Amino acid sequence: MTSAEKLFWERVRNKQILGVRFKRKYGIGPYILDFFIPQANTCIEIDGGIHDLEEIKRKDVNKDVFLIRNGIHILRFRNSEIEDDMDSVIDRIKKEIANYV
Repeated sequence: MTSAEKLFWERVRNKQILGVRFKRKYGIGPYILDFFIPQANTCIEIDGGIHDLEEIKRKDVNKDVFLIRNGIHILRFRNSEIEDDMDSVIDRIKKEIANYV
């Protein structure tokens, strides 16, 4: 896990957000999701600078298309958002999953 993923995991583990369980490094089809919330059918992807590369952007698009086709909601955050403004990240996640929990 990256340092941003570790920070995020510390914040969400043990059902600390709306009482939902987050799974980390969850496999679905050919992809590994950074985090998955089964109860809300939502994945959280935390992207570092490598995701600015064109090849990685294409892979991210393919992954997103696969997830959307399989009914999975996607929330993407940059490492900097996790490191610099975790409260806003958590607020956005709460808003996105509130209707599912």
